[in-house]
Amino acid sequence: MKGRLPAGSNPRPPSGLCQDTRAVQRVTLWGLGCNLGLSAVKFLFGILGASQALVADAVHSLSDSATDLVVIIGAPYWAAPADADHPYGHSRIETMITLVIGTVLGAVGLGLIYHALVTLAEPHPTAPGWLAFAAALVSIVSKEFLYRWTMRVGTRARSSALIANAWHHRSDAMSSVPVALAVAGTKLRPDLGFLDHVAASVVSVLILQAAWRILWPALNQLADIGATDEERDRLARLVTQTPGVKAIHALRTRHLGADLQVDLHVLVDPALTVREGHDIAGAVKHGLLEGAPNVIDVLVHIEPYEADSAGAVGS
Repeated sequence: MKGRLPAGSNPRPPSGLCQDTRAVQRVTLWGLGCNLGLSAVKFLFGILGASQALVADAVHSLSDSATDLVVIIGAPYWAAPADADHPYGHSRIETMITLVIGTVLGAVGLGLIYHALVTLAEPHPTAPGWLAFAAALVSIVSKEFLYRWTMRVGTRARSSALIANAWHHRSDAMSSVPVALAVAGTKLRPDLGFLDHVAASVVSVLILQAAWRILWPALNQLADIGATDEERDRLARLVTQTPGVKAIHALRTRHLGADLQVDLHVLVDPALTVREGHDIAGAVKHGLLEGAPNVIDVLVHIEPYEADSAGAVGS
């Protein structure tokens, strides 16, 4: 028996960016403009200042621009409501976009670390200049600001793609720190020119770390990983608090973007009428949708409760 919400109530639409699409696109557009500007400045100052690390950092900022475009273009699609071809909504598009962001970031990191290692023994014709140092400082401040703004909007919208993009900003800010230190070190001690290559390698490792932090959750979601044990326990408590529920079992969950779809079996008094069981199923569904902000759909199957029900979770 499938639960139905009481009259006047509707299932929560997929969170994605339904209510915050404009805010997401606005913060991402600002990020795109900033990344393009920083890329140009870093490339220019890295070449003029003879800093391989800063040029590597410029490539990182340019990759940020690519992922900004992916988010801007993809947001209206994953925020679209369910339709005949996609009855469960379009939230998986956001997960796929998150995967693209992580893959791009990982590819950039691998390319940069390879170049840094193969050129490690090459001497610098001149020590990196203070222009490169100034560009690195500007990058640290601006990208940290973008990280905090993007993370705030992404957390409010519960958007994995935007949160991934925020971490992309943070990785850019973090990667500029060793660049600034290396430029300052080689400027003060020209004989330490190898520090620039070492900094480029450190930048690459930080980029790879950020890529893994983005990729692993997205891969798990595409593999249909369920909710954590803590989340399942919380959902079970919400259900067993519903009047008329004797026990539950076969509680299953799956991710739709940042949200959860839940299906479960609810055990009730076998003497109840079909209507009474149906009402209990509706109350269970309503309780989960109201009590768990990340639950967007619930399927309830009603079963008769027997004293020896095996594997059931009691009330």
